Amino acid sequence: MKDIMGMMKAASEMKGKMEAMQAQLAELVVEGRSGGGMVTVSLSGKGEMKGIKIDPSLFKDDDVEVLEDLIIAAHNDAKAKSEAEMQSKMAEVTAGLPLPPGMKFPF
Repeated sequence: MKDIMGMMKAASEMKGKMEAMQAQLAELVVEGRSGGGMVTVSLSGKGEMKGIKIDPSLFKDDDVEVLEDLIIAAHNDAKAKSEAEMQSKMAEVTAGLPLPPGMKFPF
């Protein structure tokens, strides 16, 4: 019976930590760069695009495809950084709990 109570307490504590982590992620802003920093994309921790900066030298009629590719690359870089940060925070929250790999909570 003690194990069940301990697990319930741990789950309750983890729920509070998860809510705090989600609030932190909402505040988090990561930047992805491509083209040696010529294109920068800012994303929130939840993956929402917050901003984009493009070096003016890329605004040439014949370089539209290059610019499009650089925007996609910068976005993907920012998204990867955001996901890595989220996984890191999740590892902190679930540390010490015997969870199977890939288990997700509804909160």
